[in-house]
Amino acid sequence: MKLYDGGVYLVNGSDIVEESKFDQPVSREDAAKNTMAYDILEAHNTSGNMQKLQIKFDKLTSHDITFVGIIQTARASGLEKFPIPYVLTNCHNSLCAVGGTINEDDHMFGLTCAKKYGGVYVPPHQAVIHQFAREMLAGGGKMILGSDSHTRYGALGTMAMGEGGGELVKQLLSQTYDINMPGVVAIYLKGQPRPGVGPQDVALAIIGKVFANGYVKNKVMEFVGPGVAGLSADFRIGIDVMTTETTCLSSIWQTDETIEEFYEIHGRKEDYKELKPGKVAYYDGCVEVDLSEIKPMIAMPFHPSNTYTIDELKENLYDILDDVEKKAQISLDGKVPYSLKDKVVDGKLYVEQGIIAGCAGGGFENICAAADILRGASIGADAFTLSVYPASTPIYMELARNGVLADLLATGAVVKTAFCGPCFGAGDTPANNAFSIRHTTRNFPNREGSKVQNGQISSVALMDARSIAATAANKGFLTSAEEFTGSYRHQKYFFDKTIYENRIFDSKGVADPSVEIQFGPNIKDWPEMPALAENLVLKVVSEIHDPVTTTDELIPSGETSSFRSNPLGLAEFTLSRRDPEYVGRAKEIQKAQKAIEAGECPAEAVPELKPVMEAVKKQFADISKENVGVGSTIFAVKPGDGSAREQAASCQKVLGGWANIANEYATKRYRSNLINWGMLPFLIPQGELPFTNGDFLFFPHIREAVADKADSITGYVVKEDGLKEFQVTLGELTDDEREIILKGCLINYNRK
Repeated sequence: MKLYDGGVYLVNGSDIVEESKFDQPVSREDAAKNTMAYDILEAHNTSGNMQKLQIKFDKLTSHDITFVGIIQTARASGLEKFPIPYVLTNCHNSLCAVGGTINEDDHMFGLTCAKKYGGVYVPPHQAVIHQFAREMLAGGGKMILGSDSHTRYGALGTMAMGEGGGELVKQLLSQTYDINMPGVVAIYLKGQPRPGVGPQDVALAIIGKVFANGYVKNKVMEFVGPGVAGLSADFRIGIDVMTTETTCLSSIWQTDETIEEFYEIHGRKEDYKELKPGKVAYYDGCVEVDLSEIKPMIAMPFHPSNTYTIDELKENLYDILDDVEKKAQISLDGKVPYSLKDKVVDGKLYVEQGIIAGCAGGGFENICAAADILRGASIGADAFTLSVYPASTPIYMELARNGVLADLLATGAVVKTAFCGPCFGAGDTPANNAFSIRHTTRNFPNREGSKVQNGQISSVALMDARSIAATAANKGFLTSAEEFTGSYRHQKYFFDKTIYENRIFDSKGVADPSVEIQFGPNIKDWPEMPALAENLVLKVVSEIHDPVTTTDELIPSGETSSFRSNPLGLAEFTLSRRDPEYVGRAKEIQKAQKAIEAGECPAEAVPELKPVMEAVKKQFADISKENVGVGSTIFAVKPGDGSAREQAASCQKVLGGWANIANEYATKRYRSNLINWGMLPFLIPQGELPFTNGDFLFFPHIREAVADKADSITGYVVKEDGLKEFQVTLGELTDDEREIILKGCLINYNRK
């Protein structure tokens, strides 16, 4: 695999020419317009300025741990009807097993909202969000916005993006998705995968190359080159869904008769559109991938970029396990002892669990290939278990009809319904200290369901379904699918949408205002949120120096998902895995803001504030409860990797958070979540911080600085001997984003 240092030109869809060697009479600007990404963005841009995009999407999709909050936000802002197709799937809180009635309450909320506002409702166990979108929503040249970070349908010619709920609310209110024209990076594929190599192997190889250096961060990955034609639709989809783990903005692939056949199989041939770059297309970078050189891969805990070939791991087992243990102590903050060396038996690595599931692993071809490897074998009667989750009921039905389901069950594997739980820690939690291998999307700490705060730890490595099956056939001893010497049957897929016709509610875009929304006791309105004050006093209530902080650490996944329809209830879990003292600290300082809103003295509500205010007034005499806001902030080096969940920001906000301070933000979507919840996305240069956890910070004239687009903002650390000055910036903000921050949140911005 090769990463080019600079821009490249793609000529006739096949030849890469480095910019320094390009001698054709085509300007970079004109050639940049010949990418597929440019064409799609231009067709959806409403600004008239291709450098400052204002995008309107064709369709929206959400699942049951995001759609309640999104619709509640939109309702508070005056929602009357879904203006474009909005699909509400139920694939995360499907088990209805945690928190009493609240999961099914959310589902009934979704069903009644689909009826009232004119949407589509997909009941639990029918399909995971992204498989339904592939089967029923994607279309060539279209754009889809989803409230799940793995919203990626580029292999089908659809540019899709995963964002926090606030961005979907804007679309529901007929507003736009505002971004600068993103860079476009060519992912140039050549050669063909060797037997035993699956889409997860290719994806992990790419992620391992580009994540740490930010090569494609916030850019569009455009898959081109002669290697694309040799890949099936399922194989392309399996690579595409994992592009999220590179921190790219979106993805798009050239399409051909293989994708046309996909649409035809699904009864939607008219939605196919041929996509390919122009004769000369310019890209801001290029990742050249020789598919024939990719070997079965494994991403060791605790990140999809922690990649090795399986052969490399087996050859250097103790050295790599030692490195994993060192990285684990950083990820786990040394809270629990962690080792995988006890998994080595007679020189071989033993794993206790295999999972093939969800939007990445649960595709038809992945499961059929796994069954080919397992056919006639047994997973054994020891600790090792294998669970398979087809990504949709139509896939499940076809596996039953063609005999693959029986083949899998005969081995001792368990085949379950469409469910995303194993990917975010709400199903198949392994035993303490157990090691799981999964064809899912992420292996962050705790996403397998263990709880470090309770002294529990298990961990996940990501692998392709084929090597998971080879490991299962070897009774749990890590095995590459290249060791399988049998043949693959390559069964043909037949899609039957009868179950969808029987079970899915589709309003066909017709709203029924007479429908009463069904609420449950856990579904709560968003609390009132104040506008940005003239001046801010912020207490630093958490300080995180990990290289990257994931949204799972900001607001845990797993069983906490059941509380996402209750803003204050969910907020109790904020940073609970990373900094259990955060909630108490934030709520204590929030008392001061509540006192201000009640017309009372903040220093009386929070006595430690008294010397702070006295120190501030020595230099800023006009500060008073009438012109100051008081709240909390956190520092993290690089927060926001991973999930699109807006609750990573909103939970801080409802606890009185006014800002994050970071060296950089891991993803656009997390920064957007902060902005949509009225939080200041402060940036501070790398190096020694001027403050520490527990310090009070003062930002005078902050409202004026935001409104006036100040390049640099002066803050002060409040010390006993006076105020110590430091500087922060906000980065680029649109006028609307500034107004959202000034108003206090997107709800306030939109409220009539």
